Amino acid sequence: MTLFRTLLIATIVQTPSLGQLQITHDQLIAVDLNGYVVEIAPKDSEEARSIIEKASSQSPPVVVTTLPSGSFLLPTFVDLHLHAPQFLYLGTGLHLPLMKWLNEYAYKAEERLDADPELANRVYVRLAERLLEAGTGAVLAFGTIKSETNLILAEVMQTKGLRGFVGKLSMDISSRPTYVEASAGASLSEAEMFIRRCREIPIGPENSERLVHPVVTPRFVPTCSDELLLGLGKLVKAEGVHVQSHLAEARDQVDWVRNTRNAEDIDVFDRSGLLTSRTIQAHCTFLHSPELTRMQASGAAIAHCPLSNAYFSSQPFRLREALSAGVTVGLGSDVAGGYQIDIMSAMRNAVSTSRMRDGSLREADIEAANQPSGASHTNVSIEWKEALFLATRGGANALGLLTGCLKPGSPFDAQRIDLTTENYHGVGALDFFDATKDFEIDEDAVEKWWCLGDNRNRRSVWIQGRQVYNAEV
Repeated sequence: MTLFRTLLIATIVQTPSLGQLQITHDQLIAVDLNGYVVEIAPKDSEEARSIIEKASSQSPPVVVTTLPSGSFLLPTFVDLHLHAPQFLYLGTGLHLPLMKWLNEYAYKAEERLDADPELANRVYVRLAERLLEAGTGAVLAFGTIKSETNLILAEVMQTKGLRGFVGKLSMDISSRPTYVEASAGASLSEAEMFIRRCREIPIGPENSERLVHPVVTPRFVPTCSDELLLGLGKLVKAEGVHVQSHLAEARDQVDWVRNTRNAEDIDVFDRSGLLTSRTIQAHCTFLHSPELTRMQASGAAIAHCPLSNAYFSSQPFRLREALSAGVTVGLGSDVAGGYQIDIMSAMRNAVSTSRMRDGSLREADIEAANQPSGASHTNVSIEWKEALFLATRGGANALGLLTGCLKPGSPFDAQRIDLTTENYHGVGALDFFDATKDFEIDEDAVEKWWCLGDNRNRRSVWIQGRQVYNAEV
C-alpha cells in the first residue's frame, strides 16, 4: 500500500518538450514517502477522490493543501555549470580576460578555501541556501583540488537537500605554483579516493535518497597533462561517473591548446576517453557544425553559460545550431565568471544573446548579398519557452535525471511560484490589473513572470519530496 507524504492541488506549468508550454489547472499531485510523484489527476476525478480518502486514513493522516489561484508549480531549475569556491568573490574581477582572471582571482580563492575548512563550510552553506532560494534543485559544481574541501561541499548539499554533482578538480599543470597537484599519478589517486568517499557520505535522516554524486573534473586541457587525461578517461570507464570540463571557451584557451597539443580541445577529450554520454562540457563557443555533430554522436551535453560567455568569450555559443543538431543543452550560471547565481537570469540572457546573434547574421547576409531586409534568412534565435525547457528538462536530461518535469514516476522536485497575493495584487515586480478571485494562470501570465519575476515570487521548493525552502520561515 502506498503511503503519502504530500498532497497538493495546484496549477502545473512545465515544458514537456523544447518550445512546448503545458499548463494544467486544478490538479491533485500525490507524492509518496520516498519523494516520488505517484499520481497527477484532476482534483474532481475519481482517482483524486480515492487518493484523498486513502491519505486521510493513513497514520499519520495527510491532508490536502490547495495552492491559491494566482500560483503554480514548476519543476526546479538545473544549473549545469558553477564553480562553488568562486562564490567567495562573486561579482568581482570581471574586467580581466579569462587566463588572467583565473590567475588573479579564481586560483587564489580556491587555494584559500582548501587551506581553511571553516571558511569553506561557511561559503558552501550560504551557496546552497542561495541556490535553493533561486529555485535551483540540481547543480553540477566544480570544486577545488583538495578532496577534503570537496567533501565539505558534498556534505553540505546532501544535508541541505540539494542535488549536487560535485567535481574534485584534477590539474597537474598550473600557472600558480602553490595551486597544482604534484603529478598525474597523485591527481589520479586523489580523484579515485574522492569518488569513493563521496559515495560514502550518509544520506541523512531527512532525505529518502542520495542526492550527491562525484564527478570526474579535469579543469580544462591547459591544466592537464596527456597522462592525467588518459588516466581520468580510464577512471570514468571503471567507475561510471559523470565528466565535466570546459571546452572551446575563449580564444586564448583555444590557441593555447592548438600551440601546445597541436590539436583542438574536442580532439584531446575524445582521444582521452572523456567525451562520453555522461560528459557535460561548458561553453563550447568555438565549436562549429562538424564539432557539434561529434558532440551529438558521443552523447555529450553542453552547459550554455550566456552571461560569462559575454565576458570571457569573443563570440556567442551557436545555440540554435546545437539544438538543431540534436545536442543535449542545459543552462549554467558559471559562478563566478557569471555574476548572477539564478538560472532565471541565464534563461533571459540565452534569449537576448540569441536574438542579437540572429540580428547580426541577418544584417551580414543582407550586406553580403545586397538583398532587401525581407530576403530569406535562417533564424537562429530562441524564444522564452525554449529557454524554460533548457533551464528545467534540458539540464535534467544532461545529468540523466528524471527531474525537470512533473509526472507519475518522477521525483517531486518542484517550486511554488506566486504571481498574485490574496488581495489579487501582483507579487514582487509583477502587476496584474485585471486579477480577481477567478484569476487563472495562462501563457501571458507565465511569460510576464519569466520576464519580470524574481525570488520574491518563489514561496517554496521541494526536492525529492522534501520541502527544502520556505519563504515564510
